[in-house]
Amino acid sequence: MDIKEVLEVSKEAAVTAGEAILDIYNKEEIWQVEYKEGHMPLTLADKRAHEIIAERLQKRFPDSALLSEEGEDDKECSGNPYCFVVDPLDGTKEFIKKNGQFTVNIALCHQGRPVTGVIYVPVSGELYYAGKGMGAYLEKDGTVTGLHVSDRVEDPRVVMSSSHGCEEMERLLEKYHLTELVRVGSSIKGCMIARGDAEIYYRHNPTMEWDTAAMQCIVEEAGAIFRQMDDSEMTYDREDHVNRKGFYIINRPENKLVG
Repeated sequence: MDIKEVLEVSKEAAVTAGEAILDIYNKEEIWQVEYKEGHMPLTLADKRAHEIIAERLQKRFPDSALLSEEGEDDKECSGNPYCFVVDPLDGTKEFIKKNGQFTVNIALCHQGRPVTGVIYVPVSGELYYAGKGMGAYLEKDGTVTGLHVSDRVEDPRVVMSSSHGCEEMERLLEKYHLTELVRVGSSIKGCMIARGDAEIYYRHNPTMEWDTAAMQCIVEEAGAIFRQMDDSEMTYDREDHVNRKGFYIINRPENKLVG
């Protein structure tokens, strides 16, 4: 597949889905909140964004599989070398809170490894994207900027979830005397590391494939280290979609935290 074409279609789909999300976000009276298994919230915005992204990707790349948080589980996905991994609205809890910390995530994986990643932040209009071997970029207001992690090792800045507490991470913060903390929702945390505004993101709590695929491609292309907690590589298009081992993102090996 043509990676540049995939990126252009994914970017367009992410922005269009983001516009639909904002339309609902700004019209509180039409909000509809349901709850899925595990008491996870589901809104009209999740559904509409999924429909937009699925229609565009399947129209342009009909031979590729699609794994989306809000779609039916594609049983043929594991037999296809190319699979789009999509979170139409990452940070639904943040969407409901109306704090703006939610994103649209689209990744293409080849043989289980992300080769493109697109993250769109509807409220800020920031569009992050990367292609394997092509670098990572931020596009906003018509300006494109290359992304690279910081070199900071003294007093590293830590990003943490604003909706999911973690006792393991609290212990690490105390052990390493880390005090520069930012709590933020969704894949924005990875984007902060990619653009050099933070150095450490540890996630012990379970996440899903669609939470991390696009983020992994972007942070790695920006120079970050992305690994599961046991230091193994994260792969995608698995039978079990839960990232059970957790993961960490750091800008440099020196910033690895050991429990």
